[in-house]
Amino acid sequence: MKVIIFGATGTIGQALVKEAIKRKYQVTAAVRDPQRVTEQSEYLTVVQADILNPDSVTAVAKGHDAIISAYGPKFGAEEELLEATRSLLEGTRRSGAERILVVGGAGSLKTENGERLMDTAEFLEEVKPLAAAHADALELYRAADVDWTYCSPAAIIEPGRRTGHFRIGLDHVVVDELGHSRISVEDYAVALIDELVEGEFVNSRFTVGY
Repeated sequence: MKVIIFGATGTIGQALVKEAIKRKYQVTAAVRDPQRVTEQSEYLTVVQADILNPDSVTAVAKGHDAIISAYGPKFGAEEELLEATRSLLEGTRRSGAERILVVGGAGSLKTENGERLMDTAEFLEEVKPLAAAHADALELYRAADVDWTYCSPAAIIEPGRRTGHFRIGLDHVVVDELGHSRISVEDYAVALIDELVEGEFVNSRFTVGY
């Protein structure tokens, strides 16, 4: 398996790189600044790329079985997420990669009563623009003519332990017996790399939580 990971220096991107290397896959980290990549492995190659430029995405993605995007825009630059999504879709199409897997947002997941998380009273106002951009990006993937998988995390995702134990859902948020929706970054990475291999959710969204 040869996979290229965009956004590899972010918190989730780094966990994905570690998880893929742990399984001895050939990993390419595509980043704006290669000096920011601290991981070292015989299974890791680092390349410079501009995720907003489809020509750049195409060039670095050629020869890979799959693309993973862990890209997340800065607050206030949410529109760049849609620009990056279009660039990634074009790059997937032109590079010959079989599939793209996406680190998505949780805001578009539905609650038990069918309401989107981002539309609930508890959802933080300051992150609504980013959640809306992620929801719009999901619609771009759903309309795409390439194979894709979109993985929404639990409502709360933060660094923790790699347990390998979690539950999978589709469009509804996964909650525990206390009503909490959580996942560690490490277990999220396990779930997404599992999906890279198993291909259970091709052309669909899934989510993961405890």
